Amino acid sequence: MDWLAHRAANLLVNNPPEAATLEIGYTSAEFLALTDCLIATTGPGFALFINERPMQMWASIFVRKNRRIRLEKQGPGNWAYLAAHGGFHTPLMLGSRSTYVLARLGPPPLAPGDLLPIGASRSHLPALAARTLASPINYPLNPTLRVLPGPQANYFSLTAFYTSTYTISPTSDRTGYRLLGPPLERHRTGEILSEGMVRGNIQVPPDGFPIVMQADSPTTGGYPKIAALITADQPLLAQTPISTGTIRFRETTIEQAHNALQQTVNQLTIQHADITAWDW
Repeated sequence: MDWLAHRAANLLVNNPPEAATLEIGYTSAEFLALTDCLIATTGPGFALFINERPMQMWASIFVRKNRRIRLEKQGPGNWAYLAAHGGFHTPLMLGSRSTYVLARLGPPPLAPGDLLPIGASRSHLPALAARTLASPINYPLNPTLRVLPGPQANYFSLTAFYTSTYTISPTSDRTGYRLLGPPLERHRTGEILSEGMVRGNIQVPPDGFPIVMQADSPTTGGYPKIAALITADQPLLAQTPISTGTIRFRETTIEQAHNALQQTVNQLTIQHADITAWDW
């Protein structure tokens, strides 16, 4: 859901961006290290504890065998990420280690007692501890998100869309975030043929409440698409508090969207701290 936090967690433990991480949504989770390992946890609204000792999020930490790792949901934010050096080596399916629950592809969601194998590494793990991001990543509680007009933008009033304030419905999930606010009125009648769809597309069903397609978005859809959320702002939407955070939209351009993505990726640079504080 939050591709930026996922990528940051991998960077902190010296993994490639595509390495498998563990995503924890809306809740707390606890794990037992069965071997020495190097971990990093990212995401807003969560706190990290190792054997009940508070530790820093957004940092690489060397964890010794038989230590307990707990991520506790404490504040605003929806998704946390746990990365381990070497990546989680779940079985590959269609070239991916990820889970797609709706299609029953990939490993099933974790259950108590499951084992997560970690990829082998020849690195000296304590030497990779104490890595933090040079600049913090900020997640506003009430973001204004940038969008590009969609192929059916003329079906609606863009002015009404840009001046409305929305919240995220509790019925939202990884397929789409349903927005609550003033319903949008259609200026054109009739349905459209199903067409290609990607994450970030904003569909408007007959009830007028927009749906922002998310990580498990289907590849086609038949509702008019008023706009598309730019990639750089997808993490901000993913982490907006359900029901309480407010969202507004503003229009941008393709060039500005490309620049925003590059600036977002460039945030991910590493700095080092005192290594003795990160060995636990």
